[in-house]
Amino acid sequence: MASPAFPCFLLLLSIFALAESGSIGLNWGRVASDLPPPAKVVELLKSQGITRVKLYDTYDGALTALAGSGISVVVALPNEQLSSAASAQSFTDSWVQSSISKYYPSTKIVAIAVGNEVFADPNNTTNFLVPAMNNVYASLVKNNLSDISVSSPIALSSLQTSYPTSAGSFKPDLVGPAIKPMLDFLRKTGSYLMVNVYPFFAYTANSDQISLDYALFKQNPGVVDSGNGLKYSSLFDAQVDAVYAAMSALQYNDVKLVVTETGWPSKGDANEVGAGTENAAAYNGNLVKRVLTGNGTPLRPNNAVDVYLFALFNENQKPGPTSERNYGLFYPDEQKVYSIPLTVEQLASGATNASKAQVQTASSDPAGQTWCVANGRAGAAKLQAALDYACGEGGADCRPIQPGSACYDPETLEAHASYAFNSYYQKHDRGTGTCYFGGAAYVVTQPPKYGECEFPTGY
Repeated sequence: MASPAFPCFLLLLSIFALAESGSIGLNWGRVASDLPPPAKVVELLKSQGITRVKLYDTYDGALTALAGSGISVVVALPNEQLSSAASAQSFTDSWVQSSISKYYPSTKIVAIAVGNEVFADPNNTTNFLVPAMNNVYASLVKNNLSDISVSSPIALSSLQTSYPTSAGSFKPDLVGPAIKPMLDFLRKTGSYLMVNVYPFFAYTANSDQISLDYALFKQNPGVVDSGNGLKYSSLFDAQVDAVYAAMSALQYNDVKLVVTETGWPSKGDANEVGAGTENAAAYNGNLVKRVLTGNGTPLRPNNAVDVYLFALFNENQKPGPTSERNYGLFYPDEQKVYSIPLTVEQLASGATNASKAQVQTASSDPAGQTWCVANGRAGAAKLQAALDYACGEGGADCRPIQPGSACYDPETLEAHASYAFNSYYQKHDRGTGTCYFGGAAYVVTQPPKYGECEFPTGY
């Protein structure tokens, strides 16, 4: 076993850095009558450590308030303007000059979302999408702004199949007219696919078949993909990988993906199973932890997951069921709907949901028997760094894996790391997030088998 004598900052330098962790941003929607003025919203974002925000238009008040803030901004060209943007580059030339150049670079605009969930738009704007994207990009190039990415958020309803994950495929009627031309555009311009992912929708429609713990990133037995054998411990990862699988089926393995919307409502109608404050806090809080301390998904382990939570505020004028008006992390008076960590620093300081909805320990698990083992797919460098942390700063009992001790054999990195990770996990009462190590570990419900070594279930 390598020496565990690493300094105190090992976790940040080796775990987070090696994991190439993703980022967290917020969607700033404005379909409400009682929101604070833009300047106060920017103050709120900065006070929460938020460095990325996504808008649904190019509202002057927001873009002006964001100037000089250092916050990266995704803006949008609304669906209603797709027809005009597709038909004439003169329109996009004017739009870029008035909506982008006017604010850039003081306002750090990094991407443009052309439309939103266009394939689900009842106004049938699909045919305008890729021509509009091409014209917007050409106008950016004309104005020396080609470093701004151009994409378009799609909904999971654009998939024909999403289960099992490995069978993910796009709807055939979208592939030729829209999906392939859009993916060609993203590949050519070095952009990424924007995807809106909502495990809540799948859960509330299939709560008799989908485990709530699986939907909320809590401890669960997981789901093994029958097509490729990969194990999923969250519905979110499974849905993201279904999109990756759909792109792979069309030979677009090189196009990356960003989750531009995801969230869980804190309130819903009687038929919206799972809506509620505790579940919303659990989903968003555990998602933040998974994104900021993890790496990729089972199908794309080396692709960090960047996520924009929906939404910043509850929006009282959104139509539809009660849930639509209750996705916010904050009330319009800037008070928190619930408290969750949003940054690595907040995670490190132990910021948690006040209702403790995120905390899932073994003591609340009926079986009470879970272990933490190394993820062999994580790679030797990440496993070694996590092992060194667990045996050093983490305080795991690593004496049994020293030469001549009971669990030294088998003398493999995976076996030693598994013992150390499990010790750390058990010492921390098997709490959520204590068996992760930046994606280098996962929870199992059967006793690990490494030679004659016995793994403890408590200290």
